[in-house]
Amino acid sequence: MQSAVAPRPICFASTIDGEGRVNLSPFSFFNLFGTTPPILIFSPSRRVRDNSTKHTWHNIQEVPEVVINIVDLPMVQQTSLSSCDYPKEVNEFTKAGFTEEPATLVRPPMVKESKIKIECRVVETKSLGEEGGSGNLVFCEALRMHIDPSILDDNKKFIDQRRIRLVARLGGDWYCHTGEQNLFLVQKPNTRLGIGMDALPDPIRNSRILSGNHLGQLANVHEMPAVDPSFEDDRLRQIFQYYSVSPEEMEKELHAYAARLLDEGKVAEAWQVLLALN
Repeated sequence: MQSAVAPRPICFASTIDGEGRVNLSPFSFFNLFGTTPPILIFSPSRRVRDNSTKHTWHNIQEVPEVVINIVDLPMVQQTSLSSCDYPKEVNEFTKAGFTEEPATLVRPPMVKESKIKIECRVVETKSLGEEGGSGNLVFCEALRMHIDPSILDDNKKFIDQRRIRLVARLGGDWYCHTGEQNLFLVQKPNTRLGIGMDALPDPIRNSRILSGNHLGQLANVHEMPAVDPSFEDDRLRQIFQYYSVSPEEMEKELHAYAARLLDEGKVAEAWQVLLALN
């Protein structure tokens, strides 16, 4: 299941116990579950091998506060090192070579090297079982987020996903990370409904060249496009010139060209190419 439900973001959690001893540990059973209020949940699950519970779980029972530090590629090996089962009195900041940075609203320290730090208070905990591998859910309300300015967009308003190489957990020893070469945009439907696959003309919907992703892009427009007489395209003219004697080959070439345009995110242009046969 851990190989199938992936990739999973990593909660790099810093906590303290009642005596002020610091713990730092990563957990990949983690995500965001609401924005009003902003709730994050992670699970320091019971160890499978001996059914023991983790220091993080005990710490948040004593001091219900946590800093969730977000992991990027430059810190992933150190993060993995901190997951070793060191004794309770050992500070993983020291073992893994990270720098403690005082938080502003909670007692656990932040990881200075992390480009995103989220100070949280624990609002609820829930045990999901008593056997090895059982989850222990920690519900956290985000109080303050610290963001390195280097990962913001040019307007300093949003995180630019191209400027932070986020790391995620897969199965076994496998991880993955984001990078501009493997990022892509998907236009999300909003209050205006897409026309849907069932509204696509049969030759398009039954195309042997256009993939399901291509059809999804075409079906996400809010109304069926009309032919634009002002649309000009050199490749489209070439297709009509060279394949006019064979409608079947022309359709194949038009679909192939439309697929290329869709891969480039040019949905409006692809529609014009596909409508050229009408």
